[in-house]
Amino acid sequence: MSAARGGRAGAVVTGVGTCLPETVVDNDEVSRHLDTDHAWIHSRTGIERRRRVSPGTTTGDLAVTAGAAALKSAGRDDCDLVLLATTTPDRRCPATAPRVASRLGLRAAAAFDLAAVCSGFVYGLSVADAMITAGTCDRALVIGADVYSSIVDPDDRGTAVVFGDGAGAVLLERGDTGDPGAVLHTELGSDGTGDELITIPPDGAYLTMRGSDVYTRAVTTMAESARSTAAHAGWDLADVDAFVGHQANLRILTSVAKRLRLPPERVVSNIADVANTAAASIPLALADAAAQGRIGSGDRLLLTAFGGGLTWGSAAVVWSGAEPVQDQRS
Repeated sequence: MSAARGGRAGAVVTGVGTCLPETVVDNDEVSRHLDTDHAWIHSRTGIERRRRVSPGTTTGDLAVTAGAAALKSAGRDDCDLVLLATTTPDRRCPATAPRVASRLGLRAAAAFDLAAVCSGFVYGLSVADAMITAGTCDRALVIGADVYSSIVDPDDRGTAVVFGDGAGAVLLERGDTGDPGAVLHTELGSDGTGDELITIPPDGAYLTMRGSDVYTRAVTTMAESARSTAAHAGWDLADVDAFVGHQANLRILTSVAKRLRLPPERVVSNIADVANTAAASIPLALADAAAQGRIGSGDRLLLTAFGGGLTWGSAAVVWSGAEPVQDQRS
């Protein structure tokens, strides 16, 4: 499924904010009770450290901080839609997003959760873009937030070393497709025949992942989706200024970039410092790249993600030059 426009009205990114827990857990600490070490983890994933929430801190807490940061980045204090992409909602029922909106002082805003695992942020970006373009709302806060430490078995080497906790958010506003920050094209897809590759079994408490199978599917699918999205946006891949993929694994990012023939200096990655933060990974990477001056106003960004479901999605965005607001919580 794809969404693109021939007209001029559209959504633009005007703010970006993040929230990372203060607690840093490096590879040596993770390795103390697992059959692994820093060299093994880093060589296979590119990860050096990850963040962990303190006891009692929830996905909603991270989402509120990241959402507030994105609003501050845009110089706004209100919006009419809050969309929370997460695999770790605070409760099974009701959704977490309405409470997040209330805590942000957005008591009349529409709010709902979206479950697309690691593709959640791109799914949310596409949905919010479509709603703004259709006139359903004028300003949307899209938040990716996950506390994977709550669903990962600390004794499972295949997942415990990979995931971190965090949240990232962007504010989208009604604008023009010629404006900096414009979302030019999005594509989404899924394949439910692979739903057991990344899953929490019905009788299980923890996430399970078939890493080698996920790797193969992720590289192929992300490359195809990104290539198609760039073409629909009218871009040659050589014109892409920055490739911002879901931070699942550095080897996946590198392989996808090679398939797209994008040089390493155009690949945005912060996985070494935050690990795989699921729905939060792309906005966290965007904020880091903006803060470091790696992306600037008018740059052409190609976003792509792959996650459980199986789900995937890509987006072509012209960066607005928004100054990120990056916060922490205990």
